Amino acid sequence: QVQLVESGGGLVQAGDSLRLSCAVSDLTFSSYTMGWFRQAPGKEREFVAAFSWSGGRTNYADSVKGRFTISRDNAKKMVYLQMNSLKPEDTAVYYCAGKHREHREYDYWGQGTQVTVSS
Repeated sequence: QVQLVESGGGLVQAGDSLRLSCAVSDLTFSSYTMGWFRQAPGKEREFVAAFSWSGGRTNYADSVKGRFTISRDNAKKMVYLQMNSLKPEDTAVYYCAGKHREHREYDYWGQGTQVTVSS
């Protein structure tokens, strides 16, 4: 019963900050690259950020680089997305996902949490 549960979304104004959290169960968490994706209304899902399973490497979409920070706590099996300087174009459902180190695609997905940024 693998579960990824996101929380922390909400309605904010442009320039505000939010921290999204993802709680993971029933995974060998440290063996998974963890990522955040988002899907805006009428658009395809897009990659936001990822934190590698080993080595502490992070990757960000150009659209969020310098504003968002992904982090993880392997002991607590948590992954976070700190979002600063939010823009209306950041409005989307944000999904937490995990990809096993031996896989090329993400294996597990959360239910999503809504982030709405007003101008």
